[in-house]
Amino acid sequence: MEQKNETSFTGFILLGFSDRPELERVLFVVLLIFYIFSLLGNTAIIALSHVDPQLHTPMYFFLSNLSFLDLCYTTSIVPQFLVNLSGTDKSISFGGCGVQLCIALGLGGTECILLGVMALDRYAAVCKPLHYTVIMHPHLCALMVSTSWIIGFANSLLQTVLIFILPLCGRNKLDHFFCEVPPLLKLACVDTSMNESDVIILFIPVALIMFSYSQIVRAVLKIKSTAGQRKAFETCGSHLSVVSLFYGSAIYAYLQPSSNGSKDRGKFTSLFYTIITPMVNPLIYTLRNKDVKGAVRRVLWKDSASR
Repeated sequence: MEQKNETSFTGFILLGFSDRPELERVLFVVLLIFYIFSLLGNTAIIALSHVDPQLHTPMYFFLSNLSFLDLCYTTSIVPQFLVNLSGTDKSISFGGCGVQLCIALGLGGTECILLGVMALDRYAAVCKPLHYTVIMHPHLCALMVSTSWIIGFANSLLQTVLIFILPLCGRNKLDHFFCEVPPLLKLACVDTSMNESDVIILFIPVALIMFSYSQIVRAVLKIKSTAGQRKAFETCGSHLSVVSLFYGSAIYAYLQPSSNGSKDRGKFTSLFYTIITPMVNPLIYTLRNKDVKGAVRRVLWKDSASR
């Protein structure tokens, strides 16, 4: 019989947490709830930023784009994962895996860059307050967001092609719950060190964020009043929290050692930055944000007054 080549199979088996059926049942309920909250929270941020004139600022323009990214990111992963958790068929086609990888990698890369862009916005707001509206004019904001999408998906297309031309030697059992770079590279039967360069897209925005916040800290320390310093730090606090959650978990997932003892830890880390973080982001930006709370009150008051 003629031996099959390495790409003769038509799809992958997503092992996920199939060795723990009881955990799958719990995960299905928990992730469904988290997904619903993520949809509601991020949709609310987008709607408020659109309908309230006082939120028509660069900061909330970037925030609404971040919420849209989070909506797309979780939707590219969670529904398929929920289907796998609720049934016995845990397969995904070869083409479907490629599309999922390309979309998720593109959205994740775009979010990395957008968070760096948002750090520049905070730098302009704190360090150049008198020229803020001139520097961050709408055309520049739209250009930076568009560039983030273009770079994110250009990198994604390149990385997806490089990964799917690797010889897999007939292996099609993916020890993960969706098509992601690290578990796919483990299936290859050749050296994949060159394919791991996509992690660079994480570090370039990190360098931009570190530069922006080093300048912000220098500017804040020059403010003599404690109230002024606290207000400046509060302006950046939400963004720093989101950056820490997203980058901390993503960098850990991509740089962790590929040992058997860490494989489940890697899955839970991926769950964190693909599902938990997008759900938490709206809460971070609203719980201590007077502008958003005021927008909610104005929208609700306008709605009740119109009845």
